[in-house]
Amino acid sequence: MKLTVIGITDHPKPFFPPAVLDVLKSGKVFSGGKRHHCIMAPLLPEGARWIDITVPLDAVFEQYELLDNDVIVFASGDPLFYGIANTIRRQWPDAEIVLYPTFNSLQMLAHRLVMPYHDMRVVSLTGRPWPAFDQALIERTAKIGVLTDREHTPSSIAQRMLDYGYDYYTMYVGTHLGNPLCEQVVSLSLEEAAHTTFEHPNCLILSTNKIPPAKPFGLPDREFELLDGREKMITKMPIRLLTLQALDLPEKRVFWDIGFCTGSVSIEVRLQFPHLHVVAFEIRPECEQLIIRNSRRFGAPGIDVHIGDFLQTNTDDLPYPDAVFIGGHGGRLKEIMAKVYPLIQPGGCIVTNSVFSPVVQRMTDRLSSKDLFHEACLELDLKEETSTHIQLNDYNPINILKCKK
Repeated sequence: MKLTVIGITDHPKPFFPPAVLDVLKSGKVFSGGKRHHCIMAPLLPEGARWIDITVPLDAVFEQYELLDNDVIVFASGDPLFYGIANTIRRQWPDAEIVLYPTFNSLQMLAHRLVMPYHDMRVVSLTGRPWPAFDQALIERTAKIGVLTDREHTPSSIAQRMLDYGYDYYTMYVGTHLGNPLCEQVVSLSLEEAAHTTFEHPNCLILSTNKIPPAKPFGLPDREFELLDGREKMITKMPIRLLTLQALDLPEKRVFWDIGFCTGSVSIEVRLQFPHLHVVAFEIRPECEQLIIRNSRRFGAPGIDVHIGDFLQTNTDDLPYPDAVFIGGHGGRLKEIMAKVYPLIQPGGCIVTNSVFSPVVQRMTDRLSSKDLFHEACLELDLKEETSTHIQLNDYNPINILKCKK
């Protein structure tokens, strides 16, 4: 199968070099989005067949496979820039593909602004969730090019940035780029953009020269909003950092924080390791707004929060973790570890902190968290590592416990 993929802009009367015109004249089957069809219809040969590119794409590709003729596909801008050519290559790795690209939308916007773009980080939110965009913000990227869709609009993007304190960018929005009849390029503050409606299609560039210093490695405990003002309901900063070290997060992909309370561990992880997918669980409903407020206070978007009893929570649709921190368990540490065990990736780790209180030990027959952890490791055949023992000021000693699958 041979597929010729031609990039076009929104210009109602596109200009093509002679080689492309020859392809159009000899073509019999053409394909593209509905907008592409409107633009190209006057230039197609008489009797040409058109196949709309709509989701699901499998149905479109099935039509291609039934053809005796080659297919000429139209795409926006550069077909290899988050475009249909990449999908075609994945579908038919051995297919013959000929490309005739033009400038992509972000290039055109940069051209209109006379803005160098060699240092621009590109994020696509077209049919994609927020993580890559959130990571670019957390990593304090000075120039971000964003491909939008009807859900991730310039106004919703601006509002998300304002919610999490990234208010020091200027937003440049281009709509209908390439169409001289309705193209528009505007520069706005994020406050203005959040209250502006833009026509579709559009794209945007975020730029700043006022990036503040990075958050410290070890967020101050005093800056967190606490649960009912209770100072003991937060993993203290030195313990938090030792916990992160034990979790060995640089090479991990998915982190689960079970019993997040204030969200201090999840937020620290999100800021220091923004490549991670962070999923946070907590049984107390009042902690949902608490972690949201703390996340916004520290500029940590993208934490996936789940409220309810972890042992009753359906985790089937969640990404499986390769690092798990159990910050609160209500005496059910073994049960939680048993639920996590089949889900955690091979080589993944579980970390928890055990407070040793001689007074409590003398007054109760309950097993300590350290004992429960040890029993769970034996029962689940987890490799228990040497614990770290630490005491802060007048607080009870703490053991940082770790095991691997």
